[in-house]
Amino acid sequence: MNMEALWSILVGALVTTLSAVGAAFAFKLSNTPMASLSSLWVFMGAVFVITLGTLGSAIGIRISGSQAAGVLSEKPELFGKMFVMMALPGTQGFYSFVCGIMMIVLSGVLNKGTVISNAKGLAFMTVGIGVGLVEWLSAIAQGQASAAAESLTGRQPSSSGQAILIPALVETYAIIALVSGILLVNWISQAAF
Repeated sequence: MNMEALWSILVGALVTTLSAVGAAFAFKLSNTPMASLSSLWVFMGAVFVITLGTLGSAIGIRISGSQAAGVLSEKPELFGKMFVMMALPGTQGFYSFVCGIMMIVLSGVLNKGTVISNAKGLAFMTVGIGVGLVEWLSAIAQGQASAAAESLTGRQPSSSGQAILIPALVETYAIIALVSGILLVNWISQAAF
């Protein structure tokens, strides 16, 4: 694990901790009953998924953007082809945001007076951590795959259509994580536990 990955995890943990404390104060100020820590678990899960996914996207875009800049310095006419490959790792940030918002909305923690069980709260947090990790890792892997595809396109511009399949294959797993997260969040929100 490199230092960039370690810093990402540490920043994610710090943001999650601060959001949990912030959520506790928000519940206190709004006079919403907090019979358990379940609301904190939900918020922490949402922050985990959003933080990890967006950090991964930022790292992935940095990787693919650096390679694109190198190619474009020699062949600026390839900007249109480079742009799509350069932007692909950013989708994981959007997927994570959608999953995090769905967790908060479907859990019911925003409804004043709604109390959910600790088991549900922990289940939401677990989904957030799992989906966040997949989105984080797939964004970085997609940045690396995009960089390879950009290099290929720089050398053989006519093969850009085939080259874009390299990072697109990584996208498949980011989408699987998003769909799994949505289905799990929906199921947890309706489960009786």
